Amino acid sequence: MRLVKVVTPVSGDPDSRTQILVGLGALAAELAAEGVSVHDLFARTGVTVDQLEDVHARISHRQRLAIYRNAKKLAKRPDIGLLAGARQRISDYGIYGYAMVSSRTFGDALMFSLDHVTMAGPAVRQISFRIDGTTAILRSHGLDTLGDVLPFAAEFWRSSMTSLFSRVLEAPFPTRRMVFPFPPPVHWRNYERMFNCPIDFGAETMEWHFHADVLGQLCPNANPITAKICQQVCDVVLTESPGEPELARKIRAACLNSPNRFPAASETASELGLSVRTLHRKLADNGLSYQSILDGMRRALATELLENTHMAIDQVAERVGFADATSFRKAFKKWTGHSPSDFRPRR
Repeated sequence: MRLVKVVTPVSGDPDSRTQILVGLGALAAELAAEGVSVHDLFARTGVTVDQLEDVHARISHRQRLAIYRNAKKLAKRPDIGLLAGARQRISDYGIYGYAMVSSRTFGDALMFSLDHVTMAGPAVRQISFRIDGTTAILRSHGLDTLGDVLPFAAEFWRSSMTSLFSRVLEAPFPTRRMVFPFPPPVHWRNYERMFNCPIDFGAETMEWHFHADVLGQLCPNANPITAKICQQVCDVVLTESPGEPELARKIRAACLNSPNRFPAASETASELGLSVRTLHRKLADNGLSYQSILDGMRRALATELLENTHMAIDQVAERVGFADATSFRKAFKKWTGHSPSDFRPRR
């Protein structure tokens, strides 16, 4: 058995607004087909309807679960989670979906999806991926925080990802077995029809087993240029702060698209068609500085890489623009109060 990756997509603070709303449009559409308005779906959650179309909008883990509870309560059919997930298209996941579909192999797409899983809006605290012989296994951890919404969240997430993976491959996804830690619901037969595999209910874990051979399968829409662009945009999204000025977002994009990754202010100003003086003045008007934006990007990317990959400290340092690991360790300690090694989750 070989452990490949462990990711922690949900913040320890349930009220931290770190999640994008991608995927929720399909849930709203499925409920609308039953005559339920999106206003009712978002009622008393603190989320507004217009945020569905705002790429910069963020919600918290607690808000996502509140939306799930509303959906469960309002739905006229008990299998609403399965049906809504089956509606998902590549475009519903935006740049995250396009990065996956343009990956070279499904294994590349899966690794990308796990590295950037925060963008897909998972409800579980941790996801691990391992390979056992000819079977690949995705396991969900930290299910206790979901409470009574666990079955719905599991149905919606698994159905959504099955639909997304199948669209990446342009073929049915080769699931071998689904394992769920709750009793069979009244619509349990729909699970087998939806996932086309044996289903285990009442288990101690929540796992998704599929053929490991699919990891090497070439994606029909692979495009290395598109994949690289999409991945860079995803990196920009992961470092964004809700409500920040448009100029700051343009600087992030220019930096991540630059061969130098973190260029000098003069280079970025030229790229944006501004003088250096104007760039600094516009940032100062918003209480920002060019260096603070760069440091914020470095911190966000370093945090993401330390939490969600097995990259060595010196590799992370290089990826976020430091000449050596020593300088990176000093900067990271200044940003977070922790060394990179102490910050990294214990596997």
